[in-house]
Amino acid sequence: MRNAKGNTKARGASHRWKVLGVGVAANASFAAAFSGIPATAVWIRSDYRIDTGTLGLLLGMLGLGIVMSELPWGMLTDRWGDRRVLLTGLGSTAAALIAMTAWCVPQVAHVPGAHALGAGFLAIGLLGGSVNGSSGRAVMAWFGPGERGLAMSIRQTAVPAGAGIGAVMLPALAAHAGFAWVYGTLAALCVLSVILTIAWVREPEGAASRETARAGQHEVPRAHSPLRRVQVWRMVAGIAALCMPQVAVISFASVFLHDFGHAGSAATGAALVAVQFGAACMRVWSGRWTDRRGNRNAYLRACAALSVALFVLLAATTAWFAHAGRFVHALPLDGACIVLIALLVLGGIAASAWHGVAFTELATLAGEGRVGTALAMGNTGAFLAFWLAPSAIPMLLSASGWPAVWFAAAACAALAWPAFARASYPSDAVSQSVALSHKPKGQASPRAAA
Repeated sequence: MRNAKGNTKARGASHRWKVLGVGVAANASFAAAFSGIPATAVWIRSDYRIDTGTLGLLLGMLGLGIVMSELPWGMLTDRWGDRRVLLTGLGSTAAALIAMTAWCVPQVAHVPGAHALGAGFLAIGLLGGSVNGSSGRAVMAWFGPGERGLAMSIRQTAVPAGAGIGAVMLPALAAHAGFAWVYGTLAALCVLSVILTIAWVREPEGAASRETARAGQHEVPRAHSPLRRVQVWRMVAGIAALCMPQVAVISFASVFLHDFGHAGSAATGAALVAVQFGAACMRVWSGRWTDRRGNRNAYLRACAALSVALFVLLAATTAWFAHAGRFVHALPLDGACIVLIALLVLGGIAASAWHGVAFTELATLAGEGRVGTALAMGNTGAFLAFWLAPSAIPMLLSASGWPAVWFAAAACAALAWPAFARASYPSDAVSQSVALSHKPKGQASPRAAA
């Protein structure tokens, strides 16, 4: 009997990494779309025959769709569970991408209008927004309080990893094969995630019985809705503010380096990949580091301060080069262009390294049974930035130039610093108390209770 229990625990400990793998795959497949499509901005502008202002509005539709759908998907996740929401969202996103492959690809005889392209991008955002809260809820359910920062940070690496895949694959596909291959490749990634979800995602053993006991005996009260928690909203505001410089880099780095720096497509792609790879590494490291030290809020404030410094430096450098006329006859990859690429990469990493830590803290603040809603709130704030930034940057660029764009990014990062004020209690202590309060009698490990 004891061996049977040990084998069950071992299988559960092994299976949680499969669940985490599904979360990574699901987020990566969607990130390849919402971050990879903007990497093809130059080709969208030329193939669909639109100007830069229209391009910004269209790219903003991706973020708008996610903003509109995140909270409903998150609340549905708390009611339906992660598996059903993941399958519904990923399957419908694949269907939307297949529809775009069939009806929204520019051809010699016909170029789809901006309205059709915007509707397609909006649909991708509306449907794909399902993966964030549902995959996060699954990870929080399977991992204990001493590992959630690491696990959530690994899950969050899917965003830069997927974006990096998109930055490598999609511009090349757009340039040499056309947008049918762009949308078809993204659809295939979503279908693969559906298959993995069917195979591996399920509730951890004992979760249903604990929920029944909680509901029937009222031993552990259900947490208050995060929608009525000031502390949760403050964290959401900080997430939204610090996402603005990140989105500025993701959405317009290719245009900046092409138009201002005269960098080639290879250098631009390498810069975007460096941002995403660096952010992925930093997210994994920061999750483990903050798990050990219980200092999530301090780490978040440090990321905000570093982002301010780097984007101010990027703005000042850009202004100096513009004033000196340095790029009127610039050659690709000369010393000045390398400086700009380095500052852009470092700023992009600093503005992207904190996601796993922030969302772990947000889920911890929300409490038992409210993780899906809280993560959806955070993602709504994040993707509000994905909607606003691409729409605002062309107007700011037209009025004041690239230095103003990067100064505005620094100002947004500065707004995040006070939002990440120290919690009124240690995050890890709260995680531990939640885990222990839900631990069935006789259970030895808080990890198993998760």
